[in-house]
Amino acid sequence: MAPRSEKVTFAGANGVTLAARLERPAGQPRAYALFAHCFTCSKDVFAATRIAGGLAERGIAVLRFDFTGLGASEGDFANTNFSSNVADLLAAAEHLRRAHEAPKILIGHSLGGAAVLAAAGKVPEAEAVATIGAPADPAHVRHLLKDSIADIAANGEAEVAIAGRSFRIRKQFLDDIAAQNLQAAIGALRKALLIFHAPRDQTVGIENAGLIFQAARHPKSFVSLDDADHLLTRHEDAIYVADVLAAWATRYLSRAPAPALADDAAGDEGVVVTEAGAPGRLAQIITAGGHRLTADEPVAAGGTGTGPSPYDLLAAALGACTAMTMRLYADRKGWPLQKSIVRLHHGKIHAEDCANCETKEGHIDRIQREIELVGPLDEEQRQRIVEIANKCPVHRTLHSEVLVETSLKR
Repeated sequence: MAPRSEKVTFAGANGVTLAARLERPAGQPRAYALFAHCFTCSKDVFAATRIAGGLAERGIAVLRFDFTGLGASEGDFANTNFSSNVADLLAAAEHLRRAHEAPKILIGHSLGGAAVLAAAGKVPEAEAVATIGAPADPAHVRHLLKDSIADIAANGEAEVAIAGRSFRIRKQFLDDIAAQNLQAAIGALRKALLIFHAPRDQTVGIENAGLIFQAARHPKSFVSLDDADHLLTRHEDAIYVADVLAAWATRYLSRAPAPALADDAAGDEGVVVTEAGAPGRLAQIITAGGHRLTADEPVAAGGTGTGPSPYDLLAAALGACTAMTMRLYADRKGWPLQKSIVRLHHGKIHAEDCANCETKEGHIDRIQREIELVGPLDEEQRQRIVEIANKCPVHRTLHSEVLVETSLKR
């Protein structure tokens, strides 16, 4: 089952109906995210649709919506400002809170990034915030209006052409952005922050990313978007942001395994491991059987701890196979096994310390496995289930000769 996109409406801050789309993953979402689009854009701008869709493929539901007076939302854009955008964001968060669950991830593009930074402190459930090409000060958008500022000041409003479209901007908009103190909001964030910015961004300069980063407290991260443009109009740039966002956010989500990906996701290729690119140089994205997970090394080993280590995954494979084998056997026998818990630890020991090992020199790998069986089983049943655990396919593989053939794809 592939991710799906649903039309949604909810009441905005001023009571008008706002239009939105909820990108839902196949199966139960790992978490919900809220996406705020760029200044005078809409929820359907390419960056918003592609990033939201990419996150849904990775198990994260995303609500993207049109601010008041934009896209398919009701209301008069001329009556809006930065403060009303923040209020609309909070209304969107409240909609998710009531209809599903509150967003754990807030994502904002351009001025939408500034808006999520301002709103984040009022969404207590949010654990992570990501900005894409965001200005460090909402007043940055004045440069888009520079040819009309005098008319706005003299007449109270003016028609302004932005990205080929005409918008009515009133003086209250300029007054509102001038009154914002985003630096204080960033300093008080106390949530994980990921800053995406392109060094060659011609709309919002890279210095804005530096100002946001300096104002924020840890944990904070910066990811360069290389030669991407401000609107992420290239398909590969939006995909990259979705990949990195999903890998990074996993660290801050309490809900574990990701649900299945879309039907057309990698599956026939077996297991595919691809470098995530960020956070950290060791993070990997693993696609297996239509599912996606991450691998990394702990900080002490040079990684960023965004996922289990390769040896943890090896132990997990043995543990999962052990539990499945015991379950199948107990069910076939009709034994009252209510639950099994398998605890594993991988390490290395001196070969001379292993009396039953063929290797007598150097070090050998040791996996310690502890099995807990819950249920009214008698001792004979318990011992038999443990014997069967040693016959699980992964256990046998680890004890047999394994041939790994490596080729270079050209």
